[in-house]
Amino acid sequence: MEFQDVVRRRRMVRTYDRGRRVPPEVVDRIVRNGLRAPSGGFSQGWGFLVLDEPRDLALFRDSVRPDEQPENWFAATFDAPLLIVAHSNKSAYLDRYAEPDKGFTDRDDSWWPAPYWDIDTGFASLLMLLTAVDEGLGACFFGLPKDRVDSYRAAFGVPPEYWPIGAISLGYSDEPPRDLRSRRKPVDTVVHRGRWS
Repeated sequence: MEFQDVVRRRRMVRTYDRGRRVPPEVVDRIVRNGLRAPSGGFSQGWGFLVLDEPRDLALFRDSVRPDEQPENWFAATFDAPLLIVAHSNKSAYLDRYAEPDKGFTDRDDSWWPAPYWDIDTGFASLLMLLTAVDEGLGACFFGLPKDRVDSYRAAFGVPPEYWPIGAISLGYSDEPPRDLRSRRKPVDTVVHRGRWS
């Protein structure tokens, strides 16, 4: 399959075939491919929580459901047979860059131009999304309500150094195909060569 065909098929899916579970070997491939993502200093400051049991998926929805307007949060309403919650670990980067070959012994994060712990976890999540497409699955990356993170942590025993940057719902799509090419921004409005203007 050509890369352009994969890209055309890749889109966020919000409705899944609830009666069709993702096979364990496919789940393993998705996770393993995600762990091949690059990371600053090979810090690998990420952690992933895989939920594929109905009771765990229900607990996730309950733990992240805000009191007001829960219907506005996909986290509280998703209905997929598989969920992977992506977490970044800032401490892993600060520890790694305090090692002798890096030289930032004070563990200060003020010199970082961007939060690579979040970026690298996003890279890993993207590889999981692309693997899902390659396996014929639909997927959707979505955020958690910030004020429900502590509730989520308590429900699943997530250590405090791991911050959930988002979650990926996965399953066999129950949505008709859509062509969103007409909504894609033209290349020359987002890519600048030589200088911005």
